[in-house]
Amino acid sequence: MKKIVKKISVLVVIGLAILVYSYYPKLDIITGYAAKNEASVLFLAHRTKASAENQDNNFSPISLANEDVNLNDKSVSATVFGLKKRTAVFREGLGSVLMIDGVSDSLKYDIPHRNFKRINLPYPYGDNPQKDTLFNNINYNKLQKAVDNAFDKEESYIKKTRAVLVIYKDYIIAEKYVEGFNKNTPILGWSMGKSVTSAVLGVLQKQGKININQSHLFPEWEKDERSKITLNNLLQMNSGLEWNEDYNTISDVTKMLFLEKDMSKMQLNKPLVGTPNQSWNYSSGTTNLLSKFIRNQFKTHQEYLDFWYAALIDKIGMHSMLIETDLSGNYVGSSYGWATPRDWAKFGLLYLHDGNWNGEQILNKTWVNYTKKTTNGSNGEYGAQFWLNAGGKYPDAPKDLFSCNGYQGQRVFIIPSKNLVIVRMGLTEPPKFDFNLFLKEIIYAVK
Repeated sequence: MKKIVKKISVLVVIGLAILVYSYYPKLDIITGYAAKNEASVLFLAHRTKASAENQDNNFSPISLANEDVNLNDKSVSATVFGLKKRTAVFREGLGSVLMIDGVSDSLKYDIPHRNFKRINLPYPYGDNPQKDTLFNNINYNKLQKAVDNAFDKEESYIKKTRAVLVIYKDYIIAEKYVEGFNKNTPILGWSMGKSVTSAVLGVLQKQGKININQSHLFPEWEKDERSKITLNNLLQMNSGLEWNEDYNTISDVTKMLFLEKDMSKMQLNKPLVGTPNQSWNYSSGTTNLLSKFIRNQFKTHQEYLDFWYAALIDKIGMHSMLIETDLSGNYVGSSYGWATPRDWAKFGLLYLHDGNWNGEQILNKTWVNYTKKTTNGSNGEYGAQFWLNAGGKYPDAPKDLFSCNGYQGQRVFIIPSKNLVIVRMGLTEPPKFDFNLFLKEIIYAVK
């Protein structure tokens, strides 16, 4: 018996050694992801440690990490078999920030000023409940079935949908949440934040401070061909700059999100490997470079931090939204925006109404139309930090549909021809979640 136990122990040790050897180069990223994500779930979304680890961090290889929570300083540390400890600290107003080796959190930092004043109007334009309204052209039974179909049944855990919200003519006509979530739960939108970054630039454009055709964007580019890259090229992910957006390896995007103090520098320092406007390449680095461009429009960092909220986010009552920053204090516009599904829907409504918010023009209509203009080389799938259906990606949805898309299936669908905004939040991408079927069933319920 002792020999058997000894053999098993040896095999376990060998197995662990192989596992550690295989993942060791990625351990900084694994522990960084685990610590950062759990800190945000706990201290921003106010959910439990168990839900963070059993849901958000429960996939390979992130599930290898072991997280330790310190409630006193609002931090989370993660290791894999005691190796590569990484710590994320929650900063009020800025979100969860991942510490980098050799950097202390004793650094002084600015916090954005917010306007949380309640508005005495029904949702979506105020903080009061919406008025009960029934539409004769909606088959509510079909609609409810379509929403229910987006969620897992009984013991299955495949679709992993957390929230669905459907708005028609400014009224919520369907809304559902999985257990543990409700209308007040902020959810990470991941790359839906790219669309928010685009909108901030749209406000600057309306104010006459920027022009999409301007070039010579950064002093670091003045001595080479990168000086000719336009703001439009960056917005359309068509700059020609080198970038690798691979989340399964040690790539540009994973190094940026989990190893860099200033995330804008990754794309800023990349060489030109393609021709601008002829080299579409999806890049989270580009969006964080746009965040740096926005920062450069202001004299002080405080003005930069305040502008996103004062001119856009709080302006349309998205009070639950928080855009997290990197360790240098710049908004991670590519990936780290949190908001409730109802507030994500407000953002969709702003674009549904051509930039108008209850009578006030936040964005020019021309900016919204520009957003929906197809980027060269994207096969009708991409605009200016928004995704498009012009190429028929969703064959059973109208081609005027455009959307904010995020990792693990976060979506805000905007369908002008149907007067619809549809929000889905979850933890799965296709094929585990069929977005075409999801859209088809909802659209068919609204005659």
